Amino acid sequence: MKIVTIVGARPQFVKAAVVSRALAAHPGVEEVLVHTGQHYDEQMSGVFFSELGMSPPACNLEVGSGTQGAQTGRMLEAIEQVLLEQRPDWVLVFGDTNSTLAGALAAAKLHVRVAHVEAGLRSFNRSMPEEVNRVLTDHASELLFAPTEAAVENLCREGLPPERVHLVGDVMYDAALFYAEVAAQRSDLPARLGLLEVDYILATVHRAENTDNAARLRAIFEGLRRVAREYAVVVPLHPRTRGALARTGEGPKLTEGLLLTDPLGYLDMVSMESHARVIATDSGGVQKEAYFYGVPCVTLREETEWVELVTTGWNRLTPPVSAEGVAEAILEAVGTRGRVGALYGQGNAAERTVAILCDG
Repeated sequence: MKIVTIVGARPQFVKAAVVSRALAAHPGVEEVLVHTGQHYDEQMSGVFFSELGMSPPACNLEVGSGTQGAQTGRMLEAIEQVLLEQRPDWVLVFGDTNSTLAGALAAAKLHVRVAHVEAGLRSFNRSMPEEVNRVLTDHASELLFAPTEAAVENLCREGLPPERVHLVGDVMYDAALFYAEVAAQRSDLPARLGLLEVDYILATVHRAENTDNAARLRAIFEGLRRVAREYAVVVPLHPRTRGALARTGEGPKLTEGLLLTDPLGYLDMVSMESHARVIATDSGGVQKEAYFYGVPCVTLREETEWVELVTTGWNRLTPPVSAEGVAEAILEAVGTRGRVGALYGQGNAAERTVAILCDG
């Protein structure tokens, strides 16, 4: 059996790492890893492969950045050529990026079966490109690997055949269990930043709805500056966010008093997350990682696809409409805890996924 795995962004590298490890344990399975180049610089891409112990991609399409349509179109064209050359039995896609959708569409058009890891998630906000990607990918897929009961319910509500849907748990939880010990041994970033004996807040911002809206961006960073009066605030700056701050003409003012870093490698990020008092983010994956490490989270959005984190009290939704609201939500989250439960499986989602895929 030949499987072409499509990845393109940092969270997908993490998910693919644990699934690829499980695939390697199955004799007779050949995996061809294709990197679209959606995240393309060393800090956003290359360092992840080395830290996660992954082999370099068999193919890097080097698509780079661009508008939603242009980027997805270039990916679709390039992936189609790879699939015509490789003639796989399955195409495996992860999550909700443009790489996910392009991989699913290219495969479906060529009548290659598609398997979607992290299927069924819904924010119910179609203005988010990620939501459109999720829905279209799920409806183009033959196998749907759902991480939660809520995801299964979403897929059933949309009329997808139950025999295609499999509740396997979350491969990100597998990764958290596997790499937490590695990070503890190999990352000393909190110490290098002088934070071992300091309570700090970790914040990440990258979604277009926040970076491309000057009022929301200002509310987030002014809110973080207010929090920095009481706690150290560490912000690894995504390239999109750095550019957005520069365009406001107020970048130095909005980030004064904050500890800014370049984007972090996976192990450094795990180390920083696990030692933080609160994580403030607009990332889907970081919301879950906060939960995995027992850290309260403030999500700087109107909605989340990980609804169970809100209902169990680990996460609070805070639309960034004012600096006061952002600061208040973060400060109120310090020291809180949610209800404990097995929300994302038992840490064997990758093995369950691969077993079903190889039987398909």
